[in-house]
Order: sequence, then C-alpha cells, then structure tokens
Amino acid sequence: MATRTWKIGESCQGGIITVETTDKVIKLIGKEWDFSTGSRRSSDQSNAKEFTRREVPINDEDAYRKMYEFLSDLTTHYYATQIIDWLKTKTKVSTLSGGIHW
Repeated sequence: MATRTWKIGESCQGGIITVETTDKVIKLIGKEWDFSTGSRRSSDQSNAKEFTRREVPINDEDAYRKMYEFLSDLTTHYYATQIIDWLKTKTKVSTLSGGIHW
C-alpha cells in the first residue's frame, strides 16, 4: 500500500527508518546509513543495510504500543510520533491503546 523512508541522521540509531504497509501488516525497518553514497540527507540510501525490523499486524489490539516502543528505541519521541502520525493517514489500524481508533 504505502512506503516511506525517513533519513533522520544522528537522532536515530542507524540513521534511517523505513515503513512499509500492506493490508495486513505494518513493517518498521531500521537501517544503517550507507556512507559510501554520501553523508547528506539527499544521498541515495536505497541500498542501506537493514539491522532491525518489527512487523505489527494491523488487527493487533496493541499495535500502537508495539510500534511506539520499537520506534522509541530507535529514535526520539518527536520522530516516533511523526512516523505514527503518517501511519494513521495510510493505514486502517482498528485499535490503539486507550480505545482510540484510527
């Protein structure tokens, strides 16, 4: 359905977070910055190596907490909430903690 990559840099473990969504699962992927292509945000990081991944089923009742905890381990609260806010516009996660619905 949708894919987006955030090149966060030093505010993120590894520097890059990619999110891929399908009808059934959200994939959160942490990647190591590939300095062979440059250190600028505009550099091509399409071949950056994955070092961690979390897949969360869309129908999981605890999806929000699982995604937020994973993202918080990788980056700051600001970027974690930015990514989750983007996900809210691209997916139909049925429940969040506290009974909030997307």
